[in-house]
Amino acid sequence: MAQVGIVMGSDSDMPVMSKAAEMLDRFGISYEMTIISAHREPDVFFEYAKSAESKGFKVIIAGAGMAAHLPGMCAAIFPMPVIGIPMHTTSLGGRDSLYSIVQMPSGIPVATVAINGGANAGILAAKILATSDAELLQKLKDYSESLKKSVQEKDARLKEVGYKNY
Repeated sequence: MAQVGIVMGSDSDMPVMSKAAEMLDRFGISYEMTIISAHREPDVFFEYAKSAESKGFKVIIAGAGMAAHLPGMCAAIFPMPVIGIPMHTTSLGGRDSLYSIVQMPSGIPVATVAINGGANAGILAAKILATSDAELLQKLKDYSESLKKSVQEKDARLKEVGYKNY
């Protein structure tokens, strides 16, 4: 049974949404990935959001561009956390998506990551799930340690070769 639902409004969102899936894979978290247009097939969308809890989802990661209704509508129906990923758009650079996702009405919160922030959405979903999973929490701590080591290695290389040879 999948713990996370990853939903996007278009296959053009796949490069960003795949980053969320890659992070979930890294932490061993099961997920189901779906393409649904809230505007073009509202009946399919409503069934997805209504059935998400019974499918075992604990978190939904929803990506959306422009009007960005998918994350907010998921949050209106699904009783557990929804993470919105605003997609970069050619017209307004993703600010339209970002504003649509973060400006939800009172009582319908959507956690929001950066524009095209698929990897962070996957990490945030893992952190939410880790509140009740000690093994997953340890994986997240190990991941944070690997990030720290990566920065330290880069600094050591800089000191060794200098900025001109870096």
